[in-house]
Amino acid sequence: MKVRFIYAKFNRHAEDHPELREHVPCNEYFGPPSLGIAMLAASTPSTWELDFKDDRLEDVGLDDPGIDLVAISCFTPSSIRAMHLADEFRKRGKQVVMGGIFPSMMPDVVAPHCDAVVIGEAEGVWPQVLADAAARKLKPVYREETPFDPALLPLPRVDLYMEKEGRLYCPDDYPVQVSRGCPLSCIACVLPDVMGRKMRHMPLSHTLGQIDQLKARGKLGSFTEDTSFFFGSGTQRRFGELLDAMAARGGDACISYIGISMPMILATPEPFFARMRAAGIKMFYLVGGFDPITQNAFSGKDDKAYQRAVDSIRKAFDQGIEPYTSFLVGNDGDDEGVFDRMLEFSNHARVHKAEFAVSTPYPGTPLWKRFVAEDRILHRDFSRYNDANVVFKPAQMSPERLQEGYLHLWREFYRPRQGLRGEGLFERTIQF
Repeated sequence: MKVRFIYAKFNRHAEDHPELREHVPCNEYFGPPSLGIAMLAASTPSTWELDFKDDRLEDVGLDDPGIDLVAISCFTPSSIRAMHLADEFRKRGKQVVMGGIFPSMMPDVVAPHCDAVVIGEAEGVWPQVLADAAARKLKPVYREETPFDPALLPLPRVDLYMEKEGRLYCPDDYPVQVSRGCPLSCIACVLPDVMGRKMRHMPLSHTLGQIDQLKARGKLGSFTEDTSFFFGSGTQRRFGELLDAMAARGGDACISYIGISMPMILATPEPFFARMRAAGIKMFYLVGGFDPITQNAFSGKDDKAYQRAVDSIRKAFDQGIEPYTSFLVGNDGDDEGVFDRMLEFSNHARVHKAEFAVSTPYPGTPLWKRFVAEDRILHRDFSRYNDANVVFKPAQMSPERLQEGYLHLWREFYRPRQGLRGEGLFERTIQF
């Protein structure tokens, strides 16, 4: 029996807006798939043959013989393409199972296009999916009722991703998972619904094992959680143990970045930054738009939030860790002056590197549910739900003005930096 895993393609920022390539002085980031496929591949018994196709890079082999099960992973921007591929495989008599964030949140949308939908974490139900596929008796829905124990996870098969590397695909880093679940309630995130509100930490040996297998291949890792491993003293203690273990093994720069928010930078004590530096951490991926500071700092009305935003940037630099800052526009508090205020802030706080994103009501998130109730969703072409297109009615400006403002931010932030194309400042490529 053979299963083929497929990662469906999607448009990134510069694919929807090619003019961005004219303004940003760096190579465009083309990252690896999420860990979902690599985790399931590692959990697939040796009695099954498997392969992996990255739809962004290669033909997925619709007519290839000997495929007993097609497993397609997708999130919102890739969902339209994923459902199309599922339809095509089924026309050819193949069994298809779909999973990932979008199928978990919108199973009724996905169900007509596949034989089975996996909702939530897949490792616990994967053996049953394979057994049912072997008998050609797939159930319509598989749902893990109990959060999966991370201690039971094998190391992900990231080698399947690395086999695709070539001239057009050579990621800066590969994801490393530290935990599952999150107690936070961000308006644009479905993680608590998919993986639960209780954090389940990977064993230290597992996380170090993920790092080791990347280092053995000369690759960097990036911690996939944006902020959750800084939440609460217990979580910070566990993450500190990981940092100390990395430092004890040489502290070489094996992690390209970790995610964080402005409030968490301000709340983190200086000795903890020293432990991060000792572990080889040199960059933050600083997520904005979902916390009280960045939701208010650019309103032009909250001087305290503005100063706290400046302080967080300066603290990161003072502690020797560069903040690669992600700005989100389109929150209900944003008026037409927000774009210039973000640019003024960037100059004042001396932000060196930034990316810009449009607030997006991803299906299943609290923001989606509110906008649906308020009749603010413009369309359901989910291929355009990629942080680069306005898909809802903004509160204080037209959709057209928000779209132009987003492009204006990219142009104007990088305009004075055009002469730095290829310089060391932009060695870490930009995701757009």
